Amino acid sequence: MTLVRPTDALTLVNLTDQALRVRAVEAASTYDVEMLVQVTQAYMTAGSRKGARTSPKTLAAYALAVRDFVPWAQDNGMQLLRPGRRDGGRYVAQLQTRPSQGRGKTGTLSAATIAQYIAGARALYRALRWAGATEAQPFEDAHVPPDPTPGIVKNPPYMHEIDEVLKHCEPRLAALLLLCGHAGLRVSEALNIKVTDIQGAQLTVHGKGGKVRRVPLGRRVREALTGLPPVQADGRLFEWTYHQAKYRMGVAFQAAGQGQAWRGFHAARKHSGTRLYRATKDFTRVGLFLGHSSVDTTRRYVALEENDVGNEVEDF
Repeated sequence: MTLVRPTDALTLVNLTDQALRVRAVEAASTYDVEMLVQVTQAYMTAGSRKGARTSPKTLAAYALAVRDFVPWAQDNGMQLLRPGRRDGGRYVAQLQTRPSQGRGKTGTLSAATIAQYIAGARALYRALRWAGATEAQPFEDAHVPPDPTPGIVKNPPYMHEIDEVLKHCEPRLAALLLLCGHAGLRVSEALNIKVTDIQGAQLTVHGKGGKVRRVPLGRRVREALTGLPPVQADGRLFEWTYHQAKYRMGVAFQAAGQGQAWRGFHAARKHSGTRLYRATKDFTRVGLFLGHSSVDTTRRYVALEENDVGNEVEDF
């Protein structure tokens, strides 16, 4: 008998325990990639720590990882429900030697990409345990070597580029760049700003995981937002998707002669973190400004000057 398959993760959540187990076992036994993606997303939505507040970006990243791992498991003789004790390590080793397929990239996959794939594979097995399909944890002892190059070195903050590019931005695009580069917003947060979120020199930001924070707006950001009419009925100031905003900003960087420097919006957020730290010397305050729950995360957003403690050690 062929089971009628659900069309989304929420349908799986509403199944009985026995029905969910049957679906998960069948999908794992037949290496049904898309059903396993749905099982993983159902778990992330209803069984994970963040639950329904899990970001779409995380769900998409885990789906990509499952779509990579499951075919590999099938091609390499790994039984998903009864994996061998070395299977997790085998997959990690294969990722470490896999050539990078990114545009313009050479060498093997980056440590960050490998970590993302393994995080998705681990989420799949948490989902299978949640569904009652298996108790296996093949990645429990799998070691993912960290990247020896700090992220702040690989993707440093923009510095002088911000002012250069602003000269080539139309008003709305300039406001977006300043929200990321001076107010420290994630681009997803900036694209969802509404007129009602702005109260004088303060901005209410609806961040990751449903967290809300208040961000002070500097003079240049306030001037950029003043008089900017909403583009949607709910008062949103931007109607672009992430990819549309990314394309427009890339064009502006090219026009400013900074095309080679363009490396996404995150470097603009690091710009604000770095400048604020240099002014305050306080990671905690910078972390609150950026909306980080851990100061350890904030440290990865700050480019320290090589002679940062030169004056302090002068008279040792």
